[in-house]
Amino acid sequence: MTGLFRDRESTERAYNSLRARGYTDEEINVMMSDETRDKYWGEGTQGADTELGNKALEGTGAGAAIGGTLGAIIGGIAAIGTNLLIPGLGLVVWGPLAAALAGAGAGGLTGGLVGALIGWGIPEEHAKRYEAGIKEGGTVLGVTPRTPEDAEYFEKEWRGYRGEHIYR
Repeated sequence: MTGLFRDRESTERAYNSLRARGYTDEEINVMMSDETRDKYWGEGTQGADTELGNKALEGTGAGAAIGGTLGAIIGGIAAIGTNLLIPGLGLVVWGPLAAALAGAGAGGLTGGLVGALIGWGIPEEHAKRYEAGIKEGGTVLGVTPRTPEDAEYFEKEWRGYRGEHIYR
């Protein structure tokens, strides 16, 4: 299940709905631009002291180090559970999607964000909407619901939090 959120408040609420039902950061995918991270969760912002803000800022210095040895560094960062700042794409990613990108190495990034999302099982039309939304400052959250009841709950909650393009 994935959804696009256009502001910090709706993103925080949707993320917190996942955490409140017992989902961990190892189960939750988060994708945003590095500009969005800095705008909503950077130092000195209201969001910097939230659970999502703390996670968004993890590994900020390490992200800048990713470069020529992209595959190896992504693998190492994913293994320690921090987020990835992907140069060239200006994208911050964490969760199972980051681990999948790490497993694919640099080759997994050649198709850009849309290619990575399609590879993760998201239909192309949704992947393109998510890519556009991220470029416009939005954040995409994703999770594999454990039960049909969780899926229904998240869909209803996310719509209430102004979630867009919710895909189940």
